[in-house]
Amino acid sequence: MTATKRLVPATKTARQRLLVDLLARHPVRSQGDLATLLAEAGLTVTQTTLSRDLVELDAVKVRDGSGALVYAVPGEGGDRRPVPAQDSAAASGRLARLSGELLVSASASANLVVLRTPPGAAQFFASALDHADLSAVLGTIAGDDTVLVITRDATGGGAVAGRLVALAEAGDGATSVVSTTTDTQETP
Repeated sequence: MTATKRLVPATKTARQRLLVDLLARHPVRSQGDLATLLAEAGLTVTQTTLSRDLVELDAVKVRDGSGALVYAVPGEGGDRRPVPAQDSAAASGRLARLSGELLVSASASANLVVLRTPPGAAQFFASALDHADLSAVLGTIAGDDTVLVITRDATGGGAVAGRLVALAEAGDGATSVVSTTTDTQETP
C-alpha cells in the first residue's frame, strides 16, 4: 500500500471540518478531550477558538448509546438533529444497507472505481462511503448518479469495487443484479 500524507490548510474551514470529523468518529465528553484529539491530528488551538468553533457548528451535548453526555453536531442534509459519534460497526451497517438500496453497478480500473446509483443518490452514497472510514479509500467525488472512488493502493480499485458489490448483495437481502467490471488492460 502506498503511504499518503493528508495536507490540511491552516484555515477556519479546514479546522471546523476536522472538528466535525472528530466528533463523528469519537465520543468527546469535554473541550479538553477535543483539544487533545486536535493536537494528535497536528492542530493546536486555544480554548476560546475551540469554544467559538463549537458554537458556529451548532454542536451540543447529547446522550450517546451508553448514556454519557458527548458533543454532537447536526446531521447532514435535512436532518438537523445532533448525532452522536457512530461506532465503526454502525457506519459499516449503514454502508451495507445503502449499498443494497443504491448501488446499481461498480466498475474498476487501477485505483479508480466508478459507482452508478439511481439519479440523485450519488452524493448521499458518497457521504456514506466517506463516513464508513474505509482505509482503502482515499476519497470520493459525486455527481448526480455517479460516484468516483479513488483508492490508496495503485491497484486497489478492483478490491474496493468487489467489497462494495458484496456489501450491496448482503445489504439487499436478496440475490442482487449489481454488476462489477474491472479493466485489466495493460499498457505496452
